[in-house]
Amino acid sequence: MPQFNNFTTKAKEGIRKAHEIAVERGQNHVNPLHLLTALILQEESMVFSILEKLDVDTMLLTDTLLDELEAPEGASVLSPSYQLYLTPELAQVLEGSSKVASHFGDQFVSTEHLFISIFDYQSQAREIMARFKLDKNSVTQVLQELKHSKVSEAGQPKRFRALAKYTRNLTDMAKENKLDPVIGRDTEITRVIQILSRRTKNNPILIGEAGVGKTAIAEGLAQRMATNDIPESLKNKELMSLDVGLLLAGTKYRGEFEERLKSIMKEVEKSEGEVILFIDEIHTIVGAGAAEGSMDASNMLKPALARGDLRAIGATTLKEYQKHIERDPALTRRFQPVHVLEPSIEDAVAILRGLREKYELYHGVRITDDAIVSAVNLSSRYITDRFLPDKAV
Repeated sequence: MPQFNNFTTKAKEGIRKAHEIAVERGQNHVNPLHLLTALILQEESMVFSILEKLDVDTMLLTDTLLDELEAPEGASVLSPSYQLYLTPELAQVLEGSSKVASHFGDQFVSTEHLFISIFDYQSQAREIMARFKLDKNSVTQVLQELKHSKVSEAGQPKRFRALAKYTRNLTDMAKENKLDPVIGRDTEITRVIQILSRRTKNNPILIGEAGVGKTAIAEGLAQRMATNDIPESLKNKELMSLDVGLLLAGTKYRGEFEERLKSIMKEVEKSEGEVILFIDEIHTIVGAGAAEGSMDASNMLKPALARGDLRAIGATTLKEYQKHIERDPALTRRFQPVHVLEPSIEDAVAILRGLREKYELYHGVRITDDAIVSAVNLSSRYITDRFLPDKAV
């Protein structure tokens, strides 16, 4: 057996996760199948990047592996003392991973070395990968393309960023003129800038009904950041919008969601204030992941928000704010409310006039002033369950 002190944190996590998968299924051994499943479930690892580059259906591969693990294997029942043994095949894979790391000239064994080592020894895991047209040569080739530097510290390479996967860079989009113009929200944007400029308690939360333009305020801030029309304390910062749907997607197993969120928070903290996170529909992640014996997202966010390591702008409706955030005094203290009211008819007309040019270019039509005024007036009169300016657009 190799000494685990030359394994990266992610590699150790993968081996630990393989143990957990075996325990959850009441199995008394850990084999390469458990390890391969654990490595693929670690979505922020190099293995997931390799599979994506090779256009492998990772969801189908994961389901196939899990189905194979569920298959009965005779009397392989976990003892009451939770004693597990490593199969000879897995022992070979772990031993071989050190040789793979040396072959690549890396000082530490990482997840990709464990993954490649599975191809070197006969096992069920290797047979399943062969079914998915995966072989050692293609994986090695992709890995060499992805690798630009040695794994010279006991951590994962920085180039595979969770932020790039789960967020959109609003500042870059503003620089490329991909965002709609924001009109009539100067008061709210200024208030958000004031809160962000504080030393502590610097996390605004936009509270307003659906359709009043909460996301537009974040986009307006990004546009100001792109043109440097902001205080010195916010210059050279990036505003990134967290895709909560993508973050929650496919998190079937306990701890998966927390792992993803933790990796994002770590990267935001490492940026040392350079990244400001915009979390739309923030109520969806407060309480997400909560299960017996595990923390929910709000308990993970609170310490980072309190220390000022994580700067975030939240957005939610008043009803959801009262239901999910206001009832937690600690979370309420972390976020400073900015109320976003429905614009008046006059303001809504001005907003639509600002959007007119982009809509005309996109649809190839000419939008008259009368059409804008009528859209605002008629939607205000007859669409009572939605809010301006969204319902007029």
